[in-house]
Amino acid sequence: MIRRDMPSVLGIEKACFEFAWNEDDFIRCLRQRNCIGMVAEKDDEIVGFMIYELHKNRLHILNFAVHPDHRRDGVGNSMCSKLFGKLSHERRNRIMLEVRETNLDAQLFFKSLGFRAISVLRDFYDDTVEDAYLMQYRYQPNASEIAQPGNRISRMAG
Repeated sequence: MIRRDMPSVLGIEKACFEFAWNEDDFIRCLRQRNCIGMVAEKDDEIVGFMIYELHKNRLHILNFAVHPDHRRDGVGNSMCSKLFGKLSHERRNRIMLEVRETNLDAQLFFKSLGFRAISVLRDFYDDTVEDAYLMQYRYQPNASEIAQPGNRISRMAG
């Protein structure tokens, strides 16, 4: 996500959310060192975006949207696949996000990808008294990853 993407991103944000982020919200977030913005394009048009934070042992999705005209086209799956590729057995092994209790479409979408609701965050949002579900995806290592030594020093010594 770069500066010239912002008009398209803001258009998708407004089309998708009643309580949309404004440009300052995006810029404030993206200026943080651990915050990454990603856009999804189809035929040179931005059709979705995601903003996430990198933490020591997890990724945290802060904002995720696909333009209503491009839902169920695999755009959201593609963006999540990129994130899943950043997970590993040794380092970042889960993805977290909050979903509004009234956003059933998002809950079902993330559930279909293997996310699970792990808690309810009461009165989570500043703009309403609405609760949120904290959802989590856990990386599942394959057998060869589990069998490998757990740190770089032992791999180099072996």
